[in-house]
Amino acid sequence: MKFSIASYSFHRLLASGQQDMFKYIQDSKDMGMAQLDPWNGHLASLTQEDLALKKRGDRNASFSPENLAYANNVKTAIEESGLPLACLAVDGAHIYEPTPEARHANRASAYRWIAVAQQLGASQIRIDTGGTSEMSEEMFDLIVEGYRDLLKRTQDAGLELLMENHWGANNVPDNIVRIFQAVDGIGLLFDTNNWAEGMQDRGWEMCARYARSVHVKTFEFDEQGNDPTVDLPKAIKLLVDAGYDGVWGIESVPRDGDEYGAVQKTRSLIERILKGS
Repeated sequence: MKFSIASYSFHRLLASGQQDMFKYIQDSKDMGMAQLDPWNGHLASLTQEDLALKKRGDRNASFSPENLAYANNVKTAIEESGLPLACLAVDGAHIYEPTPEARHANRASAYRWIAVAQQLGASQIRIDTGGTSEMSEEMFDLIVEGYRDLLKRTQDAGLELLMENHWGANNVPDNIVRIFQAVDGIGLLFDTNNWAEGMQDRGWEMCARYARSVHVKTFEFDEQGNDPTVDLPKAIKLLVDAGYDGVWGIESVPRDGDEYGAVQKTRSLIERILKGS
């Protein structure tokens, strides 16, 4: 059994200044993880500059020399940790927006993040669909075009392109299947939680076979160490039965605020489920 921590698990520590990307790398190593699965929010200076570049509307702009040097420092820390960088989960570069201007700005952002993922030595990058759960034909066509375009970049960069059931059009299982049928070459970052209301079981059953990476999400724990809010044994069994044998990503968002403790409890819970399956 191998595990990783999706760095969003530490978003409150990040926001309070108690953790940054370098601390996340060290914490992952200290906690016995097999790989790194960062969220681009942990690359804070890059995220801030990317937002500014999007507002400026310069489609050809790249990150500043200072931020590229920062990325090199992050790469050095990754190499020194001995942990491979797996999936860089990118927010803010989703494909669909209602206006061409916003879509072009996001596409330029996606290109920048693909370059950063390559620079850091990542093997995967997650970029969302955007849009809404009610996926119109126009939205579908634009999402398909977007993923096909991004695939050219990611394949040239040696990256696997992932979509996550997250928000917008890609939290509806039927939408995910339809996009995958139209776009050859993308994989799914399977999150156990992020489904449109009432569609969780359907999402697990329809989409487990597409999983190339996993976020096992927890919220709280009872006295037995189980999360009473979600049937994780069912989700994990469906993944195993579908052939998933990769690293188990932990994305804990504890309601009690104990982010380090929740990571450890989530790991223990996954281990017990897998040993009993």
